[in-house]
Amino acid sequence: MRDPTGTTRHELSITRIFDAPRELVFAVWVQTDHIPHWWGPRGYATLSCEVDLRPGGKWRVASRHEDGSDTAETGVIREVDAPSRLVLTHAWEDASGKPGPATIVTITFVEEDGKTKMIFHQASFDTVEVRDGHELGWNESFDMLAEHLAEI
Repeated sequence: MRDPTGTTRHELSITRIFDAPRELVFAVWVQTDHIPHWWGPRGYATLSCEVDLRPGGKWRVASRHEDGSDTAETGVIREVDAPSRLVLTHAWEDASGKPGPATIVTITFVEEDGKTKMIFHQASFDTVEVRDGHELGWNESFDMLAEHLAEI
């Protein structure tokens, strides 16, 4: 279930309800055996993923688009309060592996009658176009996350 996206010029907020307990939804976010099943917009395949799930730990997901182009996202875990909250930085790597401008991603997981309300917030974007690209990508990822949860 999707709620309307709440956005400001430099921020993105997405709320989703997943038909799964929050412990499972949290696990799917942080366990490397689950991430390749849902990470990235449709048309991307996860090549590798790493998650050092602790404050100060690094995470990275490398993907290949169906057109053959490769991308990588990376960041640092800032806060872990399993299974209710995860805070991390998010940046795209350039071709040399150097991270670009970072945003802060905060995900809150709320148990609601056996389902999970996930509140996703990302800020601060340099441009509206960058924010809108993230909105499209995250929504496709969250559609696939729901599909993956239904399969496990």
